[in-house]
Amino acid sequence: MIRIMRLSSQGFYCSQILLALALEIRGGCNPELLRAMAGLAYGCGASRATCGALSGAACLLALYAGKGGPDEEESPALLPMLEELTEWFAAEAGGEGGALTCEAIMGGEAPRAPQRKCGDLVAGAFAKVMELLAGNGFDPADPGRTDAC
Repeated sequence: MIRIMRLSSQGFYCSQILLALALEIRGGCNPELLRAMAGLAYGCGASRATCGALSGAACLLALYAGKGGPDEEESPALLPMLEELTEWFAAEAGGEGGALTCEAIMGGEAPRAPQRKCGDLVAGAFAKVMELLAGNGFDPADPGRTDAC
């Protein structure tokens, strides 16, 4: 949680924090990826789309299990992991009617600054992703395939 708070205080958004944590575990960095992840923040900016903590966590799962080039195959575990992540997140977030938007999760008052609930969701989402990866044979410290496209 302390690392999440530090990254947040440096101006990173929930979706970026999730990938930054994984990149640190993998022993690397990828500024282009972190910049791209900013597009998911605050429900894609308007608070009416899927929470960036969930969409960022989904991207994190795909970093390990997704298809990254024409000669790669997507892991058959990806879709079941995404489904389990979404079900878990819906139960944790407690959005109105099970909604997964920032607006619904925050009760109509979408954040424009870090909120305690957001930090808790980011920390929980990261832990859930690590659990799903480990349970499906992925090593979060493995930098994975880095071949060129």
